[in-house]
Amino acid sequence: MKVLVVGGAGYIGSHTQYELIKAGHSVVILDNFSTGHKEFIHDKAKLYYGDIRVKDDVDRVFENESGIDVVMHFAAKIVVPESVKVPLEYYHNNVEGVRVLLESASAHGVKSFVFSSTAAVYGEPSKGVCEETDIPAPINPYGETKLACERMIKWVCEAKNMNYMIFRYFNVAGSDESLKIGYKRDIATHLIPLAIESVLGLRGPLSIFGSDYDTKDGTCVRDYIHVSDLAYAHVLGALYLSKGNKSEIVNLGSSSGYTVLEVINEVKKVAEIKYNLDCRREGDPAILIASTKKAKSLLGFTPKYSLLDMISSELSFRKKQVNK
Repeated sequence: MKVLVVGGAGYIGSHTQYELIKAGHSVVILDNFSTGHKEFIHDKAKLYYGDIRVKDDVDRVFENESGIDVVMHFAAKIVVPESVKVPLEYYHNNVEGVRVLLESASAHGVKSFVFSSTAAVYGEPSKGVCEETDIPAPINPYGETKLACERMIKWVCEAKNMNYMIFRYFNVAGSDESLKIGYKRDIATHLIPLAIESVLGLRGPLSIFGSDYDTKDGTCVRDYIHVSDLAYAHVLGALYLSKGNKSEIVNLGSSSGYTVLEVINEVKKVAEIKYNLDCRREGDPAILIASTKKAKSLLGFTPKYSLLDMISSELSFRKKQVNK
């Protein structure tokens, strides 16, 4: 396959380009480096600098690169608190960017579209396990923009005779085994990156928000998936679409929930970490994990990396960055 990876210099996009190239596919990347990193571009990938909100930038890629089979989108703004403060920026980047990309891809005969979505579309689920058939109810602008994109993709693909795979992510962590790419953002917002920053002395003790939930140890339960597992699922999704299969929405997680304290205990296996117990945060559900039955049945996808693998590889990558 020839695959256009939009946002391929970012965290998940870069790991996906690596997995595509490992599997023998041809990769073209479009990125404006607003959050991505040029050093994350694989030597075998072809890079175009540009912004998906600028149609000329997107058209230029398709005009120069004939025979693109699949487009993968990873070029979204993703920080929930920021989305609350600047919602229009999120609608402009996330929704308008996808609109322009769909317009150009469909005009140039692309038949398959893979979209990076999020568990944030579920909002605050009434039950702990999220299934793809659950009614979406986002509670922040980030989740709303992703849901708007999901719906736009559905209608456009139906109109233009395209098929799509929408992946809803849960908590992603870890680094490629090469340690050439990994989590490298100015502001960490998820538990494992925050824990690693605390271990490395880049921040103070880790805060645990809430210790009185109805869980085995009182702390929240979340689903974690290694970024390389997640990336490989995109390869499987693209292959699934290339065979003419129907469009799908699929969760990507491990279906195994871990409490915050269980994550910290795994961190302790490789490093010392200090933490504080703090008050609950508004809107944090006690349990949030993915039903992954669909990913397994449709794509044959089963994660191979453990929680300790995620933590160890992320720690190794971040140490490498700190010591540069």
